[in-house]
Amino acid sequence: MSPIWKVALLIVPLLSHLVNAALPDGRPHANVVRPPGVPLVKIPDTPVVSRNGTVLPPYNTTYLFDQLIDHNNPSLGTFKQRYWHTYEYYEPGGPIILFTPGEGNADGYSGYLTTSTINGLIARQQNGSTIVIEHRFYGFSNPYPDLSVESLRVHTLQQAVDDMVYFAKTVNLPMPGGDQVTPDKAPWILVGGSYSGALTSWTMVNKPGIFFAGYSSSGVVQAILNFWQYFEPVRQNMPSNCSADVQAVISHVDQVFTGKNASAIQALKESFGMGEMTHLDDVAGSLRNNLWDWQSLQVTSGPGSQFYKFCDALEVKNGQNSPASGWGLEHALPTWAAYFKNTYLKQLCGSTGTEECLGTYDVTLPYWTDTSINNSWRSWFWIVCNEVGYLQEGAPQGRPSLVTRLVQPDYDLRQCQQMFPAAFPTSPVVQIDRTNRVYEGWNVRLNHLFFANGIRDPWKDATVSAEGLNVGSTPQQPIALGDGFHCSDLGASSGAADATVRAVQTQALASMKTWLTTWKPAEIGHSTRSPRSERGTFPQGNPHITVKPINAFMKDSGVV
Repeated sequence: MSPIWKVALLIVPLLSHLVNAALPDGRPHANVVRPPGVPLVKIPDTPVVSRNGTVLPPYNTTYLFDQLIDHNNPSLGTFKQRYWHTYEYYEPGGPIILFTPGEGNADGYSGYLTTSTINGLIARQQNGSTIVIEHRFYGFSNPYPDLSVESLRVHTLQQAVDDMVYFAKTVNLPMPGGDQVTPDKAPWILVGGSYSGALTSWTMVNKPGIFFAGYSSSGVVQAILNFWQYFEPVRQNMPSNCSADVQAVISHVDQVFTGKNASAIQALKESFGMGEMTHLDDVAGSLRNNLWDWQSLQVTSGPGSQFYKFCDALEVKNGQNSPASGWGLEHALPTWAAYFKNTYLKQLCGSTGTEECLGTYDVTLPYWTDTSINNSWRSWFWIVCNEVGYLQEGAPQGRPSLVTRLVQPDYDLRQCQQMFPAAFPTSPVVQIDRTNRVYEGWNVRLNHLFFANGIRDPWKDATVSAEGLNVGSTPQQPIALGDGFHCSDLGASSGAADATVRAVQTQALASMKTWLTTWKPAEIGHSTRSPRSERGTFPQGNPHITVKPINAFMKDSGVV
């Protein structure tokens, strides 16, 4: 065990009392921007058997890779990066398919090794091997034993890109011939969804020639500071009666909260169960949660999903559905307020009080200072504050809005200061222009890069299928758009449930098959000198480390 992790074993128990992954969905508080997130996939409960009948390790077997702490300064050494791997369909000459779930603990994502996903479907078709790797600073793949600002200095998009490249060029996979599959000897395919879908594009742009092909599902390739467009696919695709009534209520809330009638303001706060809250932007911003629930939907979701429960509460009266125009403010306001106060608040906040759950101004609350590892939200927020933005706010004046206009970028950037005061003594300037310039954002034009997007994805307008962008689809860089939600096309079950998602997957498989016929190994290749990866026991086998719930807030991206 490295000296770094020996230190971790001493300090993590001391930090455990500070941990406040307080909310049922895993967020520290309920007025923070949603991460893109990759949906979970159920892991088959069956033995893993190769095509020749060999029984292989279970899909959830964890391996450890010695990843560089800082690719700009290799002398700093390495850290243990977790990954999962199978070769049940592999035959020599087949591709190595690398996937990361991105911004979350990767426990529970080994289902992406299987034919329940596009990864496994490619592997089965092309005789490939699949890998799931945990992103640096998430879960238990940490260069340093805490998430302090000093540690997070090496938590950047570029370091993540370099991780993918170094892994591909260096890993000795735990399979026969695992030292003979470097990118000069075998075709590597990089797969990702949402943020990791963007990372697929960014890696192929920034480090060309390593990954022969890529698959980017709902890839948020364009960094956007004020990403009010997040709610546009929701507005356009949710039931029209529910949309109309939500807009009417939000317009009324903003009007009352920007007025001077103190008694009306207090009465409105109390009707939603937030009478004790101090800041009106916190109160109004809290109502975004009912719209954020859209991101949990998939094509396999039923009518009992949380978002539809919300709309039913607003639109079903005395057993009758409202007309397309909704019931109007007179009914929608008290109905939404009663639903939020009496039903939704408990689901959202659990036993946490409204100010602690929904407020964002009390800097004494422990979630601002919790630097313990396996705190996915803190790690993701560092990237938000520094490089990508994606702040989900109300629409500009003159456009319909599902959420309050009282919450604007300054609201979220203030939280960056409170979370990382050592890095941001003043409001941060998020380097979105640099991100889009270096990694080409919407301007990416590459060979062998497949983009798969969904019409009903709230993140669609950060992808190459953004409204009005009109990037052309080509045989070398296809852009396939189905009726899916966020990353729906990653799951085989989504293709079985929706013909348009199945068409996207079929097109992707055909593209991979065509492209791979052109791959040729380098004339002079090399074997990796790294020792074969060993199974990992940290942290599961260590009684001093408390393992938090699996990636709870990422579960809100649904199950495919």
